[in-house]
Amino acid sequence: MFPELFHIGRFAVPTYGVLAAAGLIFGLMICVRYAKREGLDEEKCWNMGVISIFAGILGAKLLLLAIDWSYYSRHLREIFTLNMLQTGGVWYGGFIGAVTAGTIYTIAHRMPVLRTADAYAPGIAFGHSLGRLGCLAAGCCYGKPTDVAWGVVFSNPRAEALAGTPLHIRLHPTQIYEWAAEFAIFLFLVWFWKRRRFPGQVAGAYMFLFGIARFIIEFWRNDPERGSVFGGAISGTQLISILLVILGGIFWMRRSQRAPRTADAVA
Repeated sequence: MFPELFHIGRFAVPTYGVLAAAGLIFGLMICVRYAKREGLDEEKCWNMGVISIFAGILGAKLLLLAIDWSYYSRHLREIFTLNMLQTGGVWYGGFIGAVTAGTIYTIAHRMPVLRTADAYAPGIAFGHSLGRLGCLAAGCCYGKPTDVAWGVVFSNPRAEALAGTPLHIRLHPTQIYEWAAEFAIFLFLVWFWKRRRFPGQVAGAYMFLFGIARFIIEFWRNDPERGSVFGGAISGTQLISILLVILGGIFWMRRSQRAPRTADAVA
């Protein structure tokens, strides 16, 4: 594909970085738009979003280091290289970091946690879907070899150098699978947002749906940066996906016991 968008002298502008940044910006804009509809403080929502983005970037790289520490412990200098700066890291690490920072911020500033989570869920789904197109361009997060007609073949040597992408082999387009799943979830959350019955229901739906989608897509992934658990039975990402589904399901079961949605229930 196109791992490098263009060059400025000897400096290459990565396509992944541009699309990931676009996903963060447009995703945050959607988050703040829904937050305003909820009557939340716009300035606080922007601030929380920016803080969560930085926490997410840090979390993604920390989880990458944790999963692949056997390698980085022997190559400590690579932690401080441009390649580490440009790599996206592990998405779930970014998600955990961003959610943790956002939750702390909402509590510290006495914002309604559940309503804030509802407002941010659609934007997270949209931003992530756009970022996955960046993965397709870069060749990272690639799939297993396949004979399906919609498989993709990477040929750019930079993709192999930066992400270890197998070249000239038909692979499952797992980046497209996840883009389609996240964009479909985004559209569903937009539709569902006005129909929710209690605060936090939209966020719970996102956790449940994305956890299922990511768990399934993992069976087609072939890049090595997700770790494994239970003797290799499932990946570390699949374990987090299971926990996310359980959390979303428990949240729905607990919250759905409330009275049907009224004007005061989501005010």
